[in-house]
Amino acid sequence: MASVLKQPYFHDEKAAFSALEAIMWPEGKPPHCHHCGVTDRMNRLADQRTKASKKNPEGRPVLGLWKCYACRKQFTVRKGTIFEESHLELHLWFQAAYLMCSSKKGVSANQLHRTLGCTLKTAWFVAHRLREAMAEGALNPFGSGGTAVEADEVYIGRWRRKGEAERGGDHKMKVLTLVDRETGRARSKVMTNINAGTVAMVVLENVSREARLMTDQAQFYNLVGKFLGGHETVNHSIEEYVRGEVTTNTVEGYFSIFKRGMKGVYQHCQEKHLHRYLAEFDFRYSHRVAKGVDDGARMTKAIAGAKGKRLLYRDSFAR
Repeated sequence: MASVLKQPYFHDEKAAFSALEAIMWPEGKPPHCHHCGVTDRMNRLADQRTKASKKNPEGRPVLGLWKCYACRKQFTVRKGTIFEESHLELHLWFQAAYLMCSSKKGVSANQLHRTLGCTLKTAWFVAHRLREAMAEGALNPFGSGGTAVEADEVYIGRWRRKGEAERGGDHKMKVLTLVDRETGRARSKVMTNINAGTVAMVVLENVSREARLMTDQAQFYNLVGKFLGGHETVNHSIEEYVRGEVTTNTVEGYFSIFKRGMKGVYQHCQEKHLHRYLAEFDFRYSHRVAKGVDDGARMTKAIAGAKGKRLLYRDSFAR
């Protein structure tokens, strides 16, 4: 870990631009113009400075500039990513990404605010943009080849106060999580309602038909189990947690980390933001050390996911 923290891109802005270019434009893939898409008619420009102002008498440095001679426009590697038009220095973005990727239960906006030396509002928005970069598309279905997929649900929020009309977990935020036991990847979904129909819809969108579904004895899994290669359950009411290969301990291990992070680190989360927090926990779980991904490699994967995911402040409040 110490060797990772000594990397120059954590402390030097020019080194940070070079590192980001190496991630976004890996060897063999030339830089392309984000305005017109051309890849062969461009050149790197010398470092420049913006016009002087009262706050910056010498002007702000402008690094990593490229010029496209097809459309005559300039751009940097930040263009078209979560880093576009950010006033925060790029090396501080690398620091934030490393902190979020290396902290098992997450890192709060207040901690980022203190560590990076930026405002709390900036730290909050930086964290949300990095979560957007961590969000991975549902490309490959879980359980391909007939392997086991565990499914379970969790309820996040306050307990019902005395005298309130809500029953059970109706007033809480609901999450359904699937864990592919073979690949060790997790995929979570915020649920408006949890019933046989909604659970079946999510499972069939993300799980191969030949997969073996492992759940507890919740009745709403019975319907979707008929469309899969198998459905086996454990009965927690009689303290049955493992029966041969049948168990939900893996997905419950995911929830133990997720709930400790949400209660101990983030503490307050509105439902409209929950899907990005889930993307963060899914990403760290799917790319954990047990799968051969260390903190530095996890940070690189997260930053590589920033391409094409620009998030505006006003859009960060949308579901």
